[in-house]
Amino acid sequence: MDKQLAKMGVTPGRRVIRIALAGNPNSGKTTLFNALTGTHQHVGNYPGVTVEKKDGFYEYGDCQVQVTDLPGTYSLTAGSPEELVARDVILNESPDVVVDIVDASNLERNLYLAMQIRELGVPMILVLNMADVAESRGHHIDLEKLSALLGMRIIRTVASRGQGVNDLKQAVLAVATAAMPAMPAMPAMRIYGKDIESELDALIELISQGQLAGNVPARRRWLAVKLLEHDEVVEQYVDRGASHAEAILTQAVTARANLEKEFGDDVEMVMADKRYGAIATICSQAVRSGIAGAQTRSDRIDRIMTHRLLGIPIFLAMMFLVFKLTFAVGDPLMGMIEGIFGFLGNQITSIWPEAAMPLLESLLVDGIIGGVGGVLVFLPNILLLFLAIAILEDSGYMARAAFIMDRIMNKIGLHGKSFIPLLIGFGCTVPAIMATRTLENERDRLTTMLVAPLMSCGARLPIYAMIIPAFFPAAWHAWMLWFMYMIGIVLAVLCARLLRSTLFKGDPAPFVMELPPYRLPTLRGVLFHMWERGWLYVKKAGTVILGVSVVMWALTTFPEKTDFTEDYDGQIAALTSEQPTAGDDATAVTISTRIDDLEHARQAELLTYTFAGRIGHGMAPILRPLGFDWRIGTALIGAFAAKEVFVAQMGIVFAVGEADEESVALRDRLRRNYTPLQGFCIMLFCLISAPCMATIAVTRRESNSWKWALFQLGGLTALAYLITMIVYQAGMLTGIGI
Repeated sequence: MDKQLAKMGVTPGRRVIRIALAGNPNSGKTTLFNALTGTHQHVGNYPGVTVEKKDGFYEYGDCQVQVTDLPGTYSLTAGSPEELVARDVILNESPDVVVDIVDASNLERNLYLAMQIRELGVPMILVLNMADVAESRGHHIDLEKLSALLGMRIIRTVASRGQGVNDLKQAVLAVATAAMPAMPAMPAMRIYGKDIESELDALIELISQGQLAGNVPARRRWLAVKLLEHDEVVEQYVDRGASHAEAILTQAVTARANLEKEFGDDVEMVMADKRYGAIATICSQAVRSGIAGAQTRSDRIDRIMTHRLLGIPIFLAMMFLVFKLTFAVGDPLMGMIEGIFGFLGNQITSIWPEAAMPLLESLLVDGIIGGVGGVLVFLPNILLLFLAIAILEDSGYMARAAFIMDRIMNKIGLHGKSFIPLLIGFGCTVPAIMATRTLENERDRLTTMLVAPLMSCGARLPIYAMIIPAFFPAAWHAWMLWFMYMIGIVLAVLCARLLRSTLFKGDPAPFVMELPPYRLPTLRGVLFHMWERGWLYVKKAGTVILGVSVVMWALTTFPEKTDFTEDYDGQIAALTSEQPTAGDDATAVTISTRIDDLEHARQAELLTYTFAGRIGHGMAPILRPLGFDWRIGTALIGAFAAKEVFVAQMGIVFAVGEADEESVALRDRLRRNYTPLQGFCIMLFCLISAPCMATIAVTRRESNSWKWALFQLGGLTALAYLITMIVYQAGMLTGIGI
């Protein structure tokens, strides 16, 4: 813990208060976390699971407050990894304060989680977030009465504007310092009625006699509640840790049987109804609502945005605008980065002593600067794409996109929620596969997981950004990019349908999803989300891609060839000595072009002799039906580690060096060696083929099976080969693109 705090910047020796932020999805929990912690954040995973863990800290008075952002959940029933993690953190890590963030405009629904946290007996604060939205809808909440009825401190906030954040910090300090000497048990709310409460009392008495680890009065009632609800995780815990385990579990079984006979229904459902009944009673006393049936601003917007006929065209138009923005704004910024890396490479070359350690110079200029620079040059496109996605997410439109697409997803046998992971796949496939955990149905999870790589992730964008301007006119750029993304979507749909009708037969789960109100995204929130995702791309360039670039440099450098089939130096010297007459520009251009061709012919012969060249030539017969040569095959080797590496490797195999306009030189070299049909086939193969190593690894982890990871690897590669071959051969027969 101390090392983790030090890593986040917490000063050793300072008094540390630990708080956990809980809340429903779309309650503004992440916005409040960012408002509290700013840039003092650390992101990782909880041990043993793939649920993301966010920690941060802020200073207040003489204390430093460590903040843990729990996964968004609707309850603590441990029905999903997120719910189990949230519950375990509260129970096992014992934060000084649990802060439950609720959407004030949907108070009754959000208070269900608050009631469950309260049953844990931990010190807690209730935050009524988005209070401005609630008030605009005519909801008037009596904070004092609500606080008295729930028995906890309540803070009003509008996290997106920073309102109430300081009040929350004061409340955290007050509650935490009061709780630190000895955690007091919150008074129980006896909300379940005489029959259930009687059975709970009997269980609590038995639990108090058992020797459970951490058996404190505040937890006994919660343990009794969970045993009545037949919580298997808690039952296993009791079985391991109690001296009276058999008596406790037997009593729970007997109590459930008695109550089910009494109520004629499952006890867990009865207790859930009792909680909602208590919440409704509390809200009726503390909340005055506006005019029933009054339309909100979100309702009016949704009449258009989620229209049965207009919804999908609007969504497709928005995606096109995103891609148009990516190219129009990104190209000038790419040019600036190209210039910086080109200047850096030239500076190293100019100051390097002649004939001194040429291999080291080549490693620095061609391997490190060329490899990493060739990927970072596309950072503006990546950031712009993430910026657009962040705006759509923070505005509330992404949930509507899932709702709109549910009709289509249902026809292919998937849940509407599957659309969210697939949409995240436009940024990166790894978090997209991790996002499939929101799907309750195992068939839906595996299907979505396997087809997610078909969505064009940010790593493929550099390939498109290299190929499209090289072979297609400027007016086609946005359309071609849009077309590539649409191909991925269509293929994902078709593959999902095939999987659901063969390997994963079964009816899809019904669509149930919350539509948050539309909000105006905050500049801070959008920029934070954009950079958080973009930083992963930068880290990949500085770690995985750097390593791959060095390895690929070695493969394209060794063994060195000393004897050549032609006297390139002699021919170049002879051409250089030819002096065209003054004003004979055509002859000068011809000589320059011939010298350039000889230089690249020598480089091609050098590369052919290297390990990479030999591997590429070995792959050439297999790739020839796709229109690929050994150069493309060589670049595809590095692309398996990370798709972005393909661009850098194409620069290496064509020996464009570190000129100021490297990408322009590479595009020119591509145009001179390939046709638009071949360029399109390169993009098509890179879109469909085996995803990167990180994707294979996370698929294995999320599916808990190498079988599905290897099926994804082999299946997508075979599909890419088949489709690309059909497209290339059809293009050759019809003469399109040649």
